[in-house]
Formats: sequence, structure tokens, C-alpha cells
Amino acid sequence: MAGIPAHLSWAIIRNNNAFLVKKRNIKKPFSTEPSNLSNLASFRFNGLIHKKTLGVEPAKEGKGFQLVWKKTRNQHKLSKLTNKTTMKAGPRRSLYKLRRFIVKNGYRKDLTKAALRRASAVLKSQRPVPAKKNRPKKTE
Repeated sequence: MAGIPAHLSWAIIRNNNAFLVKKRNIKKPFSTEPSNLSNLASFRFNGLIHKKTLGVEPAKEGKGFQLVWKKTRNQHKLSKLTNKTTMKAGPRRSLYKLRRFIVKNGYRKDLTKAALRRASAVLKSQRPVPAKKNRPKKTE
């Protein structure tokens, strides 16, 4: 939807699109679109309508996360619109690099906390589950 203002695009796709997930007894529908950091169907987190968006996905190798972002100068070249990079230098350093990327490149500041939460959740899900220690059974 390049060239159309974001509010007009949102008015068009708000109630009907392929990524919308509506369930009973849920007031706010979910969204499965790429670059939606909270998976909520809202104007703020929508990854389709904004010129600058960020997305955080698990890395293909299973270690680290993949940062996906849109470049504003390639709005009319759809093959070059999204860029990806994998961050797997360890959790603390990767989250620092993500925050620095958002600030230095002028991406949306309102998405900083959501991107960091998503990235830390991905990293946490990749940690090995500690083995439970079984206590010996009491013998009477």
C-alpha cells in the first residue's frame, strides 16, 4: 500500500484482511501479519500500512532472532522493501544492538519497548529447559 496515507490504508483494511484472526468473546481481534510486534489488530502495531516498521522473528538456526525492517526509500520496489539481519551475539548484546538500531536509524520510538519485549521473549524461548531434580522417595 505504498503511496496511500496510513490512516486511509487502516480504514480500508481495519475490519477485513487476510491476517485478521477473530474469535468469540474476544473484544480486540488478533493479527498474524509480518512486522506486527504485539499480534494485535491495531493502527499502532500494523506492519502493512506504515512506511517504517520493525519485526522480530526467531532465527532460522534456532539461536538468536531475526530483525526485519522496511526501508522508506524502497517503497515502490517491493523486492527491496524489507531487509533482514540475524542477531545472535548473545542476549544482552543483541538487545543492546536492537535498541541502538532503532534509535540511530530513526525508527518509531513507540515500538522500541515492544520490539525489545518480543526479542527477549524469543531469546527466552530458545533457552534450554533445566532438568528437574527428582528427590528420592522416602522409605518407611
